[in-house]
Amino acid sequence: MTELSAPLVRRKARQAKTAKAAAGSASPRHIPVTRIALGLVALIAVGVTARIMLVDDPDGGRPSATVDIAGANPANSVAGAVAAPGEVTITADPEMFPVASADTVSEPADTLVIDPAANDPEMLEETEFGAIPRISGTGLRPFDVYSRPSDTPATSGGKPLIAIIVSGLGLNTEGTLDAISKLPEEVTLAFAPYGKTLDRTVGAARAEGHELFLEVPLEPFDYPENDPGPDTLLTGQAPRDNLSKLFKVMSSFPGYVGLINNMGARFTASGADFGPMMEELGARGLGYLDDGSSNRSLAPQLARANRVPFGRVNAVVDANPARGPILAALADLERQARDKGYAIGIVSALPVSIEAVTEWARALRERGIEIVPASALMAGEPN
Repeated sequence: MTELSAPLVRRKARQAKTAKAAAGSASPRHIPVTRIALGLVALIAVGVTARIMLVDDPDGGRPSATVDIAGANPANSVAGAVAAPGEVTITADPEMFPVASADTVSEPADTLVIDPAANDPEMLEETEFGAIPRISGTGLRPFDVYSRPSDTPATSGGKPLIAIIVSGLGLNTEGTLDAISKLPEEVTLAFAPYGKTLDRTVGAARAEGHELFLEVPLEPFDYPENDPGPDTLLTGQAPRDNLSKLFKVMSSFPGYVGLINNMGARFTASGADFGPMMEELGARGLGYLDDGSSNRSLAPQLARANRVPFGRVNAVVDANPARGPILAALADLERQARDKGYAIGIVSALPVSIEAVTEWARALRERGIEIVPASALMAGEPN
């Protein structure tokens, strides 16, 4: 049978087969692109693995910069000056390492000096809120370590002694720094726990040699109409809840010798509520200074029972916040010191109060009276 006489279907099949063979012989050879790509990926992976294993580069090739740790702003409120106690040592020499706050670099340089003693891990206990003071493993108390050396009633040879406490510091940065620069270094400073720049202001205070106290907010009788602030310790609450608030307040900054109450007439009159707090201070080696605002306070009895160094303020010097009345109150404080041997006065951080105290203190030695830190009048039995 010839091609012309073959059935149409069969003829078309042969023609198609012939055309396919011709096309196959004319096309170029197929290149295995997928296999080549997979091979390249495998080679890259092997190269990266080899670099990781053989090259010591903890940054993984990322750009990096070296920053002097002495210029870093301490992160905390605590532990004031180091992020990880024991891992970094910061000197207290202001000529070597001034520490500038990152958010104030455009301002005139204020030197923040970090006191290593205030950040000694042996004197700090880490909590969920940050580091808080404790007695060291060798028995050193924060009260003793952070107290300013001074004469005491036992060593003064009969010279009258006066302690002045300035309260409410740390809330206004510039006002606090101004007070620190003007006040005699023997004046004791009490900081509220709410300041946003406590690392800077507390560091400046310790650099100038001031002794520090931490204000703790305690419930007054007219709470909450009269509110000392966040984390106020309240009557009628479980002791663990109040202690949790206490630890949060205590983590505000390091280096204080003890606590002083902010308000608290109701709280300090309740032994069931005030007792656990005072027990904690005794266990941690801290002192307690009563601001003298409530005659119902159980602080003297509780301090004695828990071996807490204790003192009580004798007079609010700026109850009338004007220069004349403040100077008159300071003169009365002198009379108390001559009669008893010592006296403790407290003023707020008002500019008029700072100016009056600074003026009064200039000639005090000439009158035979010495300004001492509050701790010097707290070392003995509660009075």
